Amino acid sequence: MLERLNQAMEHIEEHLSDSVDVAVLARIAATSEYHLRRMFSSLAGMPLSEYVRRRRLTVAGAEVLAGRAALLDIAVRHGYGSGEAFARAFRAMHGVGPGEARRTGCALVSQPRLSFRLVVEGESSMRYRVVDRPDFTVVGFRARLPLVHLGPNQPMTEFVRGLGSGALERLAKLSDQEPRGVVAVCDGIDPSRTEGTEFDYYQAAVTSAAVPEDMTSLPVAAGTWAVFNASGPAPRAIQELWRDVFTQWFPSNPYRSRPGPEILRVRPQEGGAGAGADAELWLPVEREQG
Repeated sequence: MLERLNQAMEHIEEHLSDSVDVAVLARIAATSEYHLRRMFSSLAGMPLSEYVRRRRLTVAGAEVLAGRAALLDIAVRHGYGSGEAFARAFRAMHGVGPGEARRTGCALVSQPRLSFRLVVEGESSMRYRVVDRPDFTVVGFRARLPLVHLGPNQPMTEFVRGLGSGALERLAKLSDQEPRGVVAVCDGIDPSRTEGTEFDYYQAAVTSAAVPEDMTSLPVAAGTWAVFNASGPAPRAIQELWRDVFTQWFPSNPYRSRPGPEILRVRPQEGGAGAGADAELWLPVEREQG
């Protein structure tokens, strides 16, 4: 997977002054567009579209400083329809307009070319299983929340706190299927994982029971799921589990992510606050073709 992904990165370099088609990149990487966007954002820490934009502006910056071509020619060569649009994008990345950069020869921001390699870290093996599930229903309380990459998601914390212990006890009683207990469900996340984009977040249970009037339901189609387990200090163990799944497990196994909700069950370990947690992460997957 990583070798094919690096071939896709080379294709980007060859077409920076042309059109970078994500469908073509996905074919080179021998995966789906959805999984390519998801994998890239997890490995690179930025959306694929943002990487392409920053690489184009890096190369354009070098051409601006070289002074051998008109600024409008540089703008058009890198996909901008006008000098004004190019100047805005240039300033957003470099902090200075292209004309001023050429006059002063000031230092510009550079986005290095990316290449990927697998580095296995940690002292224990990742525990996982792959299961086929018939369709099921998630039932619970829903909120529309922003995606936060680092640190606490304050709107999420406030939403869960606002439900109260009584609501969570009701959810626990509804649960009658795997994953059992109260679960956190994220649905409709943009594959680019751009920070600030919104998604549907549920505090919920997987159940065959009727939907209570004050709750909402999310039907989930039948499919294959990769189920990962981790234990340790919270929230670090959970954050490291997400990281390891996308930086180690997917590149090393013949599966790719597919659209669908992501389900997380967390159980505090005995011993009170600070004792840690057991986490179980369910991700919708499908086998890679070929």
